[in-house]
Amino acid sequence: MKQIITTGLYLLFTCLTFAQEQPNIIWLMAEDMSVDLECYGMKGVKTPNLNKMAEEGVKFENCFVTNPICSPSRSAMLTGTHQVKINAHHHRSNRDVPLDEQFKPFTYWLREAGYTTILGHHGVMGQGRKIDANFKHEPIGPWDGKTQFGIFDKYDTFEKEDQPFFAQIQLVASHRGDWWDEVRENSKHPVDPADVELPEFMADDPVIRLDWAKYLDQIEFLDNEVGMIFQELEDKGMADNTVVIFIGDNGRCNIRGKGYLQDPGLHIPLLVYYPKDLKAGQVRKDVVSATDITATVLDFAQVDVPEYMTGKPIFDSNFKREFVYGARDLWDEIEEKSRAITSGEWKYIRNDKPEVPFDAGQAYLEFYRPAVHRMRALKAEGKLNESQKLFFAPNKDKEELYNLKNDPQELHNLAENPKYIDVLEKMRATTLVYDKEMKPVNTIYHPEHAISVDALKWVKEERPEEYRRMVDGEEIGFKKAVQGYKESLK
Repeated sequence: MKQIITTGLYLLFTCLTFAQEQPNIIWLMAEDMSVDLECYGMKGVKTPNLNKMAEEGVKFENCFVTNPICSPSRSAMLTGTHQVKINAHHHRSNRDVPLDEQFKPFTYWLREAGYTTILGHHGVMGQGRKIDANFKHEPIGPWDGKTQFGIFDKYDTFEKEDQPFFAQIQLVASHRGDWWDEVRENSKHPVDPADVELPEFMADDPVIRLDWAKYLDQIEFLDNEVGMIFQELEDKGMADNTVVIFIGDNGRCNIRGKGYLQDPGLHIPLLVYYPKDLKAGQVRKDVVSATDITATVLDFAQVDVPEYMTGKPIFDSNFKREFVYGARDLWDEIEEKSRAITSGEWKYIRNDKPEVPFDAGQAYLEFYRPAVHRMRALKAEGKLNESQKLFFAPNKDKEELYNLKNDPQELHNLAENPKYIDVLEKMRATTLVYDKEMKPVNTIYHPEHAISVDALKWVKEERPEEYRRMVDGEEIGFKKAVQGYKESLK
């Protein structure tokens, strides 16, 4: 009997020790953000809290999402598996279709390991509860993938009794929204448009400079939110045993960014803070896929990464990735199919629908791209240079090849340059291999209708003065337009 009791106490102590060793994990996901932080060298913006994360944690310089649009990108991260493989690559599609039974959200495995999984935060703009996955799901509740589709256990708060906990918090401010002007107006030091540095492919125009400054204002706003979350960890005595990860869910919502396979669409920040286990101030140049972040969360939680995942833990001593495979498919009413691989040094893009131009007149983007409207006008006046004209070409090249080391803004397509034929053939062949590896598990295709198409048509016909202001580079408010359209149907 004494031996049984002793053995039982030992097992109990072992289990408690294991539970204490499992860190809490917070995954901060900023919406629509490229590597536009002060710690990545972005001019004009101040991000002291994220700078501190980089200084006291690990900064990754070559992290890329697998799709430059929110819902496919998030679907990949939510499963740790490339969105094409799970047939979640078309934006806002298959929301009524359960995941194939071989796949599960990574929170399922965290729950199995004893974690409380939390969605959102009580103190951030909009409460940070976005999921936006292209498979059947519910925010809160159990998951079996057949009749139960809950992703998280609870909303908004992490407490000591939740430990170990995992919290995913969306930072919405950097997403285009009707709050941009308000954030700028309330800022104690709004970014000066004169201080920003525009990419070469964007025209130097007052409207465009102001729009860029407003974007950086949103980044400074969410940097304050990051500081608030760190302070809460300190106040609750949980800072020492909490991993904090910061990323973007896809690139910035501007020319060549969100929606496109150029670097501003795929290249995101990745900061990992865990002083208890990670040496401070590291800067890593490893090529990292966003699905690797998912696998890393499981690794921190001491959970074996399932074989179906295409991501791998980035702090594993054997971690090595040569390429990230990117894909662009349906986005609202624009049918697209492009594939890309990037090594951080070389980028290859294959456009299977070259007849679809970059500036495709997508309704949603008409509301949210002042730079596009201004540059269309400047193009008509003959005032764009060759780099600025690239986005407005009548079609895309069938293949694109860029040396990112020498041409980081992807202005010089080397695909037809005979000097780089060996690189081109290797990248082309590698992309075909990825195409086969990531072949969709099924061909179900249930896209949602994009209400932005109806709202834009209504604005043009019923609010011509507002449409004129939009063409002049003013954001008239997408939600306001949708609301007006819906009211017109009553």
